[in-house]
Amino acid sequence: MAKATAVVPTKNGWKYLQQLCKHWSHKLEVELGEKDGTVRFPEAVATMSADDAALTVEIEAASDDVLERMKGVVSNHLDRFAFREAPLPFAWTAA
Repeated sequence: MAKATAVVPTKNGWKYLQQLCKHWSHKLEVELGEKDGTVRFPEAVATMSADDAALTVEIEAASDDVLERMKGVVSNHLDRFAFREAPLPFAWTAA
């Protein structure tokens, strides 16, 4: 399994996390908690959590290629919801 994490500074992380989970809940398995959310893709899982200062996104994928693709998918979708402050600064680190 390949894994990467990004901590994105934003005061609106919880809002974006909710929007993203609701957006994908129509096609994918999604769990939304009080301050976190999980989205299960066919070959990857994105786990997100938010606090007052940042949105943390962790992606675990079946391979490095899938991981790279999913990093783009997640960051592009979040940037669409965060259009007022996009592009968000995703600094992905290998886990």
